[in-house]
Amino acid sequence: MKKSRFTEEQIIDFLKEGESGSPVTEICRRGGFSDATFYKWLVRFGCMEATEAQRLRALKRENTVLKKLLAEAHLDISALKVAFGVKR
Repeated sequence: MKKSRFTEEQIIDFLKEGESGSPVTEICRRGGFSDATFYKWLVRFGCMEATEAQRLRALKRENTVLKKLLAEAHLDISALKVAFGVKR
């Protein structure tokens, strides 16, 4: 997935502007993104606060690290099975 040029905090600020009654087309024009992108963000970040977005980012990073550790553990287990001739 392509990385956004906006941070989660910036996106939430755009969405807050939309909630306050500013026209979506005006927000999109000033931000330099399409209406479709605004509504996609609305679905993803709808009622989120900036602190929640930061927490979500931290959890995603932690999840990535844990997935890598799990993959390495599975590789180690497979290597040990091959080394000791253990059948599945």
